[in-house]
Amino acid sequence: MQAQSADVLLHACSLIDGVSDEVVPSAAVYIRDGRVVTCGPEAQVRAAAPAGTPELDMGGAYVMPGLINMHTHFSLSLPGDGGDEVRSMGPHALALYMAAGAAKTLHSGVTAVRCVAERDHADFALRDAIGKGIAQGPRIYTAGRALVCTGGHGHEGTDTLECDGADGFRRGVRRQVKVGADLIKVMISGGIAGQHEAIDTRQLTADEIAAVISTAHDWGRKVTAHAGPAGVIAEAVRLGLDCVEHGYELTQEVAALMAERGTRLVPTLVVTRCGDFFDSLGVPKWMQQRSLDAGPRHVESYRLALAAGVEVMLGSDMPPFWPFEGTTAAVRELEHMAAFGTGYGLEPMAALRAATAVPARWLGADADFGTVQAGRYADLIAMDEDPSHDVSALRTLRWVMKGGTVVRDDRRGS
Repeated sequence: MQAQSADVLLHACSLIDGVSDEVVPSAAVYIRDGRVVTCGPEAQVRAAAPAGTPELDMGGAYVMPGLINMHTHFSLSLPGDGGDEVRSMGPHALALYMAAGAAKTLHSGVTAVRCVAERDHADFALRDAIGKGIAQGPRIYTAGRALVCTGGHGHEGTDTLECDGADGFRRGVRRQVKVGADLIKVMISGGIAGQHEAIDTRQLTADEIAAVISTAHDWGRKVTAHAGPAGVIAEAVRLGLDCVEHGYELTQEVAALMAERGTRLVPTLVVTRCGDFFDSLGVPKWMQQRSLDAGPRHVESYRLALAAGVEVMLGSDMPPFWPFEGTTAAVRELEHMAAFGTGYGLEPMAALRAATAVPARWLGADADFGTVQAGRYADLIAMDEDPSHDVSALRTLRWVMKGGTVVRDDRRGS
């Protein structure tokens, strides 16, 4: 890690601020105490910066806000040998494993994450350690343990909490809030990783879903739901659900309802097209087959959501930093979400906002990060090519800053 002075002027760059559709050429960013003071054309920014401010030549790089990954598991343990290894870890080994993943995530250009089910509440210790500067990693917003019905999706692990009945789910929400959850995650249907269920298996009653959402909202927490089938998603959206994870089997009508109610979608497209990742973890054939078979319908659902005007957000499900198909899982997911190459819909600038400004707004943190604007944290990334034309330019990422501190600089070997 390379420490950065309290004041710094980044210059010789092109700026993508996450607000405008235009790239600012010959730009600069003036940073003080970890936050952006001003940014824009270099001459204008230089005039605002005090004389003698330390400078950092960006060498013509494209600078933009750090990525925000809204579906992260630092303690992911899928069925198979790789998952068995994580499940066998004691608390000390698990904490070190998760901290290593957090550092790799930050170095990959993801400066904030939303954790949506982690083992043994280790995510809270990791979040606090990063906040205190003890560990290195992205800003963490976490749901703690996801809520499931008895035998429901993910019930096998210590990253979930089994509940039953409306009162049981109310207690589950309160237990997560008690230990510090920033949001609530609930499993309302089956999924890819459950051997004794299907993607469209309904797992909660209407009363249970309502109890989760109303209790979380009473405590000022948003709710996101692992969900595949359209019917149960529609029911949850009508009850006030804030976000859908996956959405494998949306319909035009349900997508329109989501758009009308402002329910976001984190599509996680990569999870139904990642056979090599599953192979590396020894994931059993039944799960791989279910994943790949769901791929075409998954893409159709995503396109229906975009056509209806649903706001979508980046989330990889796979560890964001994981080397995958020539890049990282987070960048590969964004490539799928975009319109070019093997992508399925968003124009490049819209895709970049789905990975920055839109998630920050959902988290209620848009006054702090997600864009490059005065007052926001200097959570920035830089690359050699222009992602406003093709998000695959993120494959050339070479520099990462979080809160005014440079944590990766390939040109300087750090």
